Amino acid sequence: MTVQMVHHSAEAAGDRHGAETPTFTITQLAEEFGVTTRAIRFYEDKDLLHPLRQGQTRIYRPRDRARLQLIVRGKRVGFTLAEIREILDLYDLHDSGEAQYRHALVKFEERIDSLRQQKSEIDAQIDQLQDGLNRVEGLLRDAQSDGAPKSCAKN
Repeated sequence: MTVQMVHHSAEAAGDRHGAETPTFTITQLAEEFGVTTRAIRFYEDKDLLHPLRQGQTRIYRPRDRARLQLIVRGKRVGFTLAEIREILDLYDLHDSGEAQYRHALVKFEERIDSLRQQKSEIDAQIDQLQDGLNRVEGLLRDAQSDGAPKSCAKN
């Protein structure tokens, strides 16, 4: 990925020294994170991303890129946008990330518990389907060897 180096005013870029700040286009971020530009605009509409604007052009800063990375990771593990927002909003507390980390730990533990429960339910469904599959395969083998179909119902 090519990073654009664009010099913005110190105020717009949040840089007191006027140094160049790396910026990204919406297309660059979409390609990097494997999402559509429409998804990125959706996250912007949901107030999760805050790019600078030059006319109609969106200019994403490293902070926007980091937030998008967290959004994409959160979505991939099943967090809702509301849960992702809670974690992202804690970045703004300026407490060296401690509140965010503690909140993220709780959310991660909750999600792991939920996924383990879902996995248990899925494993039980697979076992039931495998039993049914084995029964039907047995009935088909019996029917082929006897020449007459057998009933699936047990007496």
